[in-house]
Amino acid sequence: MIKLFVGLGNPGPEYEATRHNAGFWWVDAVARELKVGLSMDKGYHGLVARTTVKGQTVWLLEPQTFMNVSGKSVAALARFFKIKPEEILVAHDELDIVPGQVKLKLGGSHAGHNGLRDIHAQLGTDDYWRLRIGIGHPGVKSEVSNWVLKKPSPEHRAAIEDCIARSLKALPDLLAGEMSKATLLIHTSKPPRPKPPRPADLPPKEGEPA
Repeated sequence: MIKLFVGLGNPGPEYEATRHNAGFWWVDAVARELKVGLSMDKGYHGLVARTTVKGQTVWLLEPQTFMNVSGKSVAALARFFKIKPEEILVAHDELDIVPGQVKLKLGGSHAGHNGLRDIHAQLGTDDYWRLRIGIGHPGVKSEVSNWVLKKPSPEHRAAIEDCIARSLKALPDLLAGEMSKATLLIHTSKPPRPKPPRPADLPPKEGEPA
């Protein structure tokens, strides 16, 4: 089962609504679902919540160390409570996935993500779970740093919020360690189809007044 849910982002109000903080948004949503509040714990360099689900202790963590040293916070909590890498899930922004989609995977490359890079280094392994929240790509590599530190458009923010809400349907499976079920549920979850236009919204037929 997942015992430690980590959301990646940068601390401070100037970063709160930026794409790089999508991991924070996800853990905030999990906290609401589990009805817990996060509070600063200097010992673990982050905002922390602790709860119990079916007799098992579960931790939520948002490192407040800035993205490129996220591993300092994750490793401090995981080592103290003897949480194994495969019992950790890290939610983070993902350039290679479009807004509105989310993917779950175990292990693999950090793909240049500075938060994951530092977690790899601090844990000494890449064998932990990642929830990859799509933020899209600017299309030009040189624009990536600027892209992740800017706010998404209202349409993209709505799509990201929607995929976060849909991914929470897998939370019971994540907590139970049913990772295959969680993966299937997350990967097959689709955004709601747009409603068909009402008659008043349809364009006029040829010869009719607009």
